[in-house]
Amino acid sequence: MSDTNARHSSSASELDSSAEQVARVYAQAILEAADRKGCCDEVLDELHVLATEVLPKVPAARRVFDSPRVPLEQKAALIDRITAGRMQPTTAHALHVLARHNRLGIVAEVADAARRVADELAGRHEAVLTTAVSLPEDQQRQVVADVERQLGVSLAASFAVDPSLIGGLVIRVGDTVYDQSIASGLASLGGKLHRRTINEIQHGRDRLTSA
Repeated sequence: MSDTNARHSSSASELDSSAEQVARVYAQAILEAADRKGCCDEVLDELHVLATEVLPKVPAARRVFDSPRVPLEQKAALIDRITAGRMQPTTAHALHVLARHNRLGIVAEVADAARRVADELAGRHEAVLTTAVSLPEDQQRQVVADVERQLGVSLAASFAVDPSLIGGLVIRVGDTVYDQSIASGLASLGGKLHRRTINEIQHGRDRLTSA
């Protein structure tokens, strides 16, 4: 890597880190306000929906949120249109605060940070569970419950799929990785998922043969 590329990479990393830190400060303030109003879950859900569903589907609104050139009055009017009758007053107020400080462009980062802070306060550990095949929601819930019982912790879990995964299940909690070769209590669970993968492959072959 050239010196120029190295400096660019370092600069981008520093900017990402700075944005995360700023987002966390706003997230903590938003959660404190929501806690006083007794609407933490609602505010978390509304911020998540705004960041992952509303703004991606409405590019014009995304551009208004992102642009430092758009007047505050225009941003405030847009926030009122988006939130009126749909979101908690606390959520609307949080967006107005972000607008006044020219931070609406990091609303997605704030939503993610708020969820992480809420999980930390509730004693939930962020975890990624990787399986060889995609699992339906009911099986995901069962896997999370089994893993929580085996590890003795509460998890804020997300799922990923890696078809090349032979063992059936790999769990990352923070910086710690568990699989059936490390956490023996999870071996049977990983084995069940591995057998499910084999059964699905065999079922697919049978369907092709019959076709």
